[in-house]
Amino acid sequence: MSTRNTLLAVCSALVVGCGAVLAESPDLGKVVTPEEIASWDISIGPDGAGLPSGSGTPQQGEQVYLAKCLACHGEKGAGKPSDQLVGGQGSLGPGQAPVKTIGSFWPYATTVFDYVRRAMPLNYSKSLSNDEVYAVVAYILQLNGVIGDNDTMDARTLPAVRMPNRDGFVRFSREK
Repeated sequence: MSTRNTLLAVCSALVVGCGAVLAESPDLGKVVTPEEIASWDISIGPDGAGLPSGSGTPQQGEQVYLAKCLACHGEKGAGKPSDQLVGGQGSLGPGQAPVKTIGSFWPYATTVFDYVRRAMPLNYSKSLSNDEVYAVVAYILQLNGVIGDNDTMDARTLPAVRMPNRDGFVRFSREK
């Protein structure tokens, strides 16, 4: 068999083989339904658009915190073994060791809600009800002195909360 015939035979085998591979589907994925998309389309931005119904108070949030957050974030959000949630106000200035907590660093209460709802508790994310999320966020905000003991957080009141570091970030435009 000549080199030319050998080359032709190899190319033919590759074409036939590749065609067979392409015809077989790896059967990965599926068509996603609108309901499945909606269950993950839960982002809440700084303006609070899309906040769900529900509400919670710091007192209700303390109970949720004790049951579902204490093991990681310590008593009253003091930290250990995970992140500290409370304190640090005034520690972001020059020449200081910053203590980045919800009360000292986060610019919007609505994004605290978004993060807690989406990611907490760490071992069982997205397991808290909307009322539990509003309540635990209210508790953490109250521990940081951002809201009062008797305040209720809901889709109307949460976006109105003024976080201590709201103006601590530099805005920039991506337009050129």
